[in-house]
Amino acid sequence: MASLSNAHLQVAADPSELASVIICNYNYEKFVGEAISSALNLDWPRVEVIVVDDGSTDRSRTIIESFASRGVKMIFRANRGQASAAEEGYRNSQGKWIVFLDADDTVHPSLIREARAVMRPGWSMIQFQMKLVDETGRFLGSVFPKYNKHTTPEKIRRSLATTASYPTPPASGNLLSRQFLDKIMPLQQDMDRFIDSYFLATAPLLGDVITVRKPLISYRMHGKNDGAQLTLDVARITRDLRKHITRTGYGAELARNFGIEVAPDRWRYGFYNLAMRIASLRLARENHPIQNDTILRCLRDGVVATCSLQGLTPSRHVAMSLWLVCVALAPKRIAHVLVSWRFAPMSRPRFVQRTVQSA
Repeated sequence: MASLSNAHLQVAADPSELASVIICNYNYEKFVGEAISSALNLDWPRVEVIVVDDGSTDRSRTIIESFASRGVKMIFRANRGQASAAEEGYRNSQGKWIVFLDADDTVHPSLIREARAVMRPGWSMIQFQMKLVDETGRFLGSVFPKYNKHTTPEKIRRSLATTASYPTPPASGNLLSRQFLDKIMPLQQDMDRFIDSYFLATAPLLGDVITVRKPLISYRMHGKNDGAQLTLDVARITRDLRKHITRTGYGAELARNFGIEVAPDRWRYGFYNLAMRIASLRLARENHPIQNDTILRCLRDGVVATCSLQGLTPSRHVAMSLWLVCVALAPKRIAHVLVSWRFAPMSRPRFVQRTVQSA
């Protein structure tokens, strides 16, 4: 573990507005240097950068150690998974505000300043938009999530409480308060191997989630992402469906510890979960993880979803409802194309991509 520079030691002595960027890396030698550089270039006077290498077997260690002179704190350990690595980084951090930055993503220099401008008492998470970039960092013309301009913490809380869903980015796109994270730490063992499953399922219930409609993170698409797909992988949809159901139950259980009651099966009425359910039933029914689930049951739940707050723009709300019906009823060949457009954004024709971005 490398020592911090004198400048960072002075920062750590006054943690009142210290931001910690925790980068979890596993075999991302091609990208981790750029992620570290972006964290070091944040336009904020008090930043500590912690890199947890989770047992990489490539040249990652050499690249990470090249930043020792810039005060980066380094932890090298055997491979135990990303969530565990993030938790170890958190235990070694001192910041009041935390970013869990994926090693293949980068942050915009103004991210902390933009977050500081909207902070208010009781906030748990500040979420941003992300720019989709390719392996070389070239912008691919897509920004996500598409937030409703009338999004409020109260609407996000209601959406999560009723549908287990709300528009939110993956891990790198969020700044989290230590006050909130202390409520979910230590992490429940083996609930999920990714850190964002723990905080996305709980942040709106245990505090206010504030939305900043600016793309301040670059999300890299390179074919090995655990999130977005370059080409359609139905097995991954099935895996993510199972994961989301588990995550919803975890969120309900943790909320109950704080006197907050939400239904553990509310995932049935979220567009996000419904999209995965219908895709799984149409394209991989033999591996569908929900016993006795049917297309008809999905469509019935879809009626409730259409009448429920989901945090989407009105046009996206309508589009998702129509998409569910079309995938449910279309011939399998057409259903496959529609599912690909939904889960593998780069497979969309240009006119579809333009329509999605303008919605």
